[in-house]
Amino acid sequence: QVQLVESGGGLVQAGGSLRLSCAASGSIFRIDAIGWYRQAPGEQRELVATITSGGSANYPDSVKGRFTISSDIAKNTVYLQMNSLKPEDTAVYYCNADLWSSRWTYASYWGQGTQVTVSS
Repeated sequence: QVQLVESGGGLVQAGGSLRLSCAASGSIFRIDAIGWYRQAPGEQRELVATITSGGSANYPDSVKGRFTISSDIAKNTVYLQMNSLKPEDTAVYYCNADLWSSRWTYASYWGQGTQVTVSS
């Protein structure tokens, strides 16, 4: 069993910063990619940032230059530094990992989500 536990969400004023963390635990053989998605009320879940095991990061234009993803492979942990936050960044942020839980089992896992609210 694999668990992803997020932390670091909260309420911040526009222009402020937050740092999210996600720790993966359980039966993990290898993580191929890990990252963040978000979902605002009435909207579809969208990509925020992902990073591969090789360190390649991907961001949509909406957060590029403001958000930075990083990982600590040894701790199976990923971080999301969010700067210059805008009210439109308000959403539930979910951690996602594509990983091998054994040499033969590959799946995508989700955390429970953490609320980020940016006030104007």
